[in-house]
Amino acid sequence: MISSLIILLVALVQTQTDPFHRERDLMVRTQIIARGVRDTTTLRAMQTVPRHQFVPADQKRSAYDDSPLPIGYGQTISQPYIVAYMTELLRPSPGKRILEIGTGSGYQAAVLAEITDSIYTIEIIPQLGNAAAQRLKELGYRHASIKIGDGYYGWEEHAPFDAIIVTAAAEFIPPPLISQLKDGGRMVIPVGSPFLVQQLMLVEKRGNQISTRSVMTVRFVPFTRAK
Repeated sequence: MISSLIILLVALVQTQTDPFHRERDLMVRTQIIARGVRDTTTLRAMQTVPRHQFVPADQKRSAYDDSPLPIGYGQTISQPYIVAYMTELLRPSPGKRILEIGTGSGYQAAVLAEITDSIYTIEIIPQLGNAAAQRLKELGYRHASIKIGDGYYGWEEHAPFDAIIVTAAAEFIPPPLISQLKDGGRMVIPVGSPFLVQQLMLVEKRGNQISTRSVMTVRFVPFTRAK
C-alpha cells in the first residue's frame, strides 16, 4: 500500500510536458511492483528516470516495454524489472558509494544517481561510454563519474565501495572487485557462460568472509575484456 501511494504521488508531480510519464508509471506498477520489488527508493528512482532518453531514437516507443532493448555495439539496456531488482539487492541509500561495471547507455547509473551522489561507472566500449557521459550530463546526473576501461580491474582509486553492480555476464567473479568491496558491502553480478543462461549472484563481504548466493536465472551479454 505504501509503495503504491508513493508511486502515485510521484506520478502526480510529473510535468505534463513529459509524454512518457504514463508509460513510466505503468511500467513501475505492472512490471516492477507486481513482481515484488518493494524498496521505496528504488521505485521512486525507476519512476523518475526518463528511460526513453537512454535508448536509440527508433526504440523510444518501446522504452517502457517489459524487455531489454539493443543500444548498439552488441549491447543492450536491461529489462526494467531486472534493473529495479538488481538495484534493490544493492540496498542503496544516500551517501553510499557505488561502482557499476558496464555503463552501457547510462540508464542503470542514472537510477542509482537518483538515490546517492557517489556513482562510479566503467564502460569498455568508448563510443557507448562517451555517449553515456554526455547523456548523463545533459540530464543533470553530473555526480556520476564515468571511465573508459576494462571493468575487470574496478576503479581502485575510489575504492572501497559500499556496493558493486555488474551488468554483463562473467564466467567468474573478478577478484579485484571483491577486494574493492567494503566490509559489509554487497555485489550483484551475473555469472555463467556467455550467450547461455546465467545465475544472478548476490555477493556479501564480512571481514575476510565472502558469501555468494544465486537469486535468479538471467541472460546477460558477455563481460567484455580489453584485448
